[in-house]
Amino acid sequence: MNMHHGYPTETLVRFLKARDWNVQKAHKMLIDCLQWRIQNEIDSILAKPIIPTDLYRSVRDSQLVGLSGYSKEGLPVIAIGVGLSTYDKASVNYYVQSHIQMNEYRDRVVLPTATERYGRHISTCLKVLDMTGLKLSALNQIKLLTTIASIDDLNYPEKTKTYYIVNVPYIFSACWKAVKPLLQERTKRKIQVLQGCGRDELLKIMDYSSLPHFCRKEGSGSSHHSSNGTIDNCFSFDHTFHQQLYNYIKQQATHIKTGLPIKQGSVHVDFPEPDLEDTEIAKTIESEFQKLADQNGLCNSLNGLKVNSD
Repeated sequence: MNMHHGYPTETLVRFLKARDWNVQKAHKMLIDCLQWRIQNEIDSILAKPIIPTDLYRSVRDSQLVGLSGYSKEGLPVIAIGVGLSTYDKASVNYYVQSHIQMNEYRDRVVLPTATERYGRHISTCLKVLDMTGLKLSALNQIKLLTTIASIDDLNYPEKTKTYYIVNVPYIFSACWKAVKPLLQERTKRKIQVLQGCGRDELLKIMDYSSLPHFCRKEGSGSSHHSSNGTIDNCFSFDHTFHQQLYNYIKQQATHIKTGLPIKQGSVHVDFPEPDLEDTEIAKTIESEFQKLADQNGLCNSLNGLKVNSD
């Protein structure tokens, strides 16, 4: 097992940073992570494709994430359609499996390739989060999103240099006010909420060709379908990144099980106990969404009264 990919010191530093340089806590975190990897056979998760292909396409259509390109410094740019992801086309286990596969592919393939291409060690990525279409119904997914966040926090710490949040609706702004004070300083410094689709700010750090499709034109607001069809939409299963990733997983599966049919069914991964910080954030988001829902209900009933009194 090689979770440090040839950089053991840097891996230790990531875990130390995640525990504010407390050696005992970082040591425990690292041991827990290694145990989680062994118990859930994470080393072989890239040899377990989600099949049939139609099921994987459904996962891609409802868990919107992809690689749109690279920053000028060579960091992979990962785009996430937070507002329009529905997580309703497959069981929770498939979404978690797919998320871990993308993490592992990033660490084993994408980052080493970027390191080679840019001639310097690249170990982190940038994430652009699109809030287009965020609705109160997103509350239904809070449990799954907290699970995914905990898997990242506990087992893939310090892999994201900056989170850029774009196409922000009112509902996000209201939540952000309540959530921001709960975040550690370290996390707060990594998050930038940009104006509109963020295009101008992002063009300072990446070329136009690496911009996620939902940042391409001011006021685009279209996260799922871009004007250039699926080729530029890095969420699409037909995008080069997803084609490469899926083919890689299928190839790994045939290497391991030569001559045997590939098994169907999801990989069951133990969900870690959420970090206290993650639990607190989830609770705060729930209560903020509830407040907004109540306000909405009040507005709707007042509108109803107006209509009836005409």
